Amino acid sequence: MEWPPSKGRAAWWVLGLFIAVLLAWVLTNYAGAFVLGLFLYYVTRPAHRRLRSRFRPTIAAATSLLVLAVPVVLLVGYTMAVAAQELGNLAQTVDLGPLAGLIEPYLDVSAIVQDPEVLLQNPDVISAGQLFATGALDYLPLIGAALIDLFLALTVAYYLLRDGPRLSRWFRNMFGSESGVFDEYVEKVDEDLGSVFFGNILNAFVVAIVGVVLYTVLNVFAPASGIPYPALVGVLAGAASLIPVVGMKLVYIPVALGLFGRAVLNGEPLWFPTVFVVATVVIVDFIPDLLLRPYVSGRNLHVGLVMIAYILGPMLFGWYGLFLGPLLLVVVFHFARLVVPTLTGSEESEQIPPAPPAGAVGIHAAEPSTQDDGPTEGDAP
Repeated sequence: MEWPPSKGRAAWWVLGLFIAVLLAWVLTNYAGAFVLGLFLYYVTRPAHRRLRSRFRPTIAAATSLLVLAVPVVLLVGYTMAVAAQELGNLAQTVDLGPLAGLIEPYLDVSAIVQDPEVLLQNPDVISAGQLFATGALDYLPLIGAALIDLFLALTVAYYLLRDGPRLSRWFRNMFGSESGVFDEYVEKVDEDLGSVFFGNILNAFVVAIVGVVLYTVLNVFAPASGIPYPALVGVLAGAASLIPVVGMKLVYIPVALGLFGRAVLNGEPLWFPTVFVVATVVIVDFIPDLLLRPYVSGRNLHVGLVMIAYILGPMLFGWYGLFLGPLLLVVVFHFARLVVPTLTGSEESEQIPPAPPAGAVGIHAAEPSTQDDGPTEGDAP
């Protein structure tokens, strides 16, 4: 490279720097939408792989998103809003400490949802729709911004699904080398992101949704006061499913002990706490784990590092830190493991042994998947 550069070359460098700064600014302001789009891509990719052999790429990508991604986003959004509503009620009687500052921006928004337990007891769809519409009008700007972010996330996921093969070939041609380090790096990142997003985080969302529905329905038939804050307990069970070994047992065992203790002290029938335990173990714990375990194949990340990413991500970045934290962990981990030894001149990459198997619901060291859901030649990195 000549120095000093010519005026034309210097102008190109200035333009390139301006584009890089502009791109960084866009990514910073819409980081949540982009990482949500990446999450939706990995959630819908297994179904898209089965559809793309039968339909055109455009139809396969759109169908995958409409059938899987949109319902997941709507259910998760509604579930979190109901849980935030109950958390706000809890904050009025219990000092939540630093947690109150983190959840305060979301408490007012939760007021636009109708408590699902009320709907089950008095299923007046028209009245519920009027209440929702009236509440939504008060938060129209915020809802509009959320819809824009959701549209951007769906757009990102759509083009990753549709143009994944071309994007993958372009990356390999631009950055690939004879050593194959870049190809291995992309494959490992893709494999672990699939495990983190589709396996662990989606499992947590499914557990939360199933828990909220189950506990709300159980409260309708409860002989006395039922489960305290059923939606909040369901969401906490989903979040606890990310913890290795113990998982959601950290949530439902104390709740079960409290229900049994209250029943004994108040002379209430014991069938309700028993039904709570059996239904939780079978419907909330066992079935989601059984359905999603075949898709969890990543064994490269240490469970401790993943837990730190899950904790620090939301604390540093907000709601989308749940996706961005593990993403940064995967990118940095494999860069240090595969690329750094090459850049420093080492002949062989130091292989970090995988983490020991964890029997958690969230972070698994599962058997090799029988599904063909690993990284392929045609998938986007």
